[in-house]
Amino acid sequence: MQIRNRRAVVFCLFAFATLVVLTNASAEDKDVVHLVSGVVKHVDKGSKKVTVKAGDGAEHTIKWTGKTAWHGTKDGGEDIKEGSKLTVRFTEKAGEKTAVGIEDIGKDTKKAVQ
Repeated sequence: MQIRNRRAVVFCLFAFATLVVLTNASAEDKDVVHLVSGVVKHVDKGSKKVTVKAGDGAEHTIKWTGKTAWHGTKDGGEDIKEGSKLTVRFTEKAGEKTAVGIEDIGKDTKKAVQ
C-alpha cells in the first residue's frame, strides 16, 4: 500500500508542476499595453511607422497596422504630420512596438473629426 501512496503523491506533484508551468506560459502570452504621449518627430507612411518624442525626451518609433484604432483623425491617420500631438497605446514584442490605438490630441482634433 505504501508504494501505491507514493505513486499517487508523485503523480499529484507532477500534475501540480505541469499546471504551474502552463499557467505561467499563458500569462507570458498576454500582451502588455504601454502608453506614450508626445509630439510627432517623423512619419513614414510607406513603412507605416511614426516616431513620437515623449515629454521625458525619449523617442519611440512605433508601427501601425490595419488593426490599429485611430481616434481624432480622419482617413486612418492620413492627416498626422510632424508636430502633431499624439497619444499612442502599443504593445512590444522582440523590441518592435506595434500600435493598438493612436489618438490625435492636438488643438485641431475637433476639426479633424468633423
